Amino acid sequence: MANEQLSNSTIFPLGQKVDPNYFIGDAFLQMVFTDPTPLNAPIGNVTFAPGARNNWHTHKVGQVLLVTGGEGWYQEEGKPAQLIKTGDVVNIQPNVKHWHGATKDSWFVHLAITPGQTDWLEAVDDEAYSKL
Repeated sequence: MANEQLSNSTIFPLGQKVDPNYFIGDAFLQMVFTDPTPLNAPIGNVTFAPGARNNWHTHKVGQVLLVTGGEGWYQEEGKPAQLIKTGDVVNIQPNVKHWHGATKDSWFVHLAITPGQTDWLEAVDDEAYSKL
């Protein structure tokens, strides 16, 4: 998606570039909710440039992704990658190893509801990603 389309598809600011130790490519995070009450479930708006993705990781309590713009990939270990796009919701169960990120030619934006700890693991293999 072009930059103009990106700016028209997200209601939250782009945010700060995320730690490159856990991401490949350019990704940005704007926390939109961090209050521990009543749910203690922080919500971050994550924006991925085309081709950007996070490392494999798990969440102790699980995670919910609400896709708000563009197209991306979601993959659980041992399963094929799923194309996800605006309006999709991904419910990730506790301790499921997975990754998510943009397609090669589209920006990708999602809200990530992430209570609890994230355990970061290895990078997504470039060769495997290039075949998607």
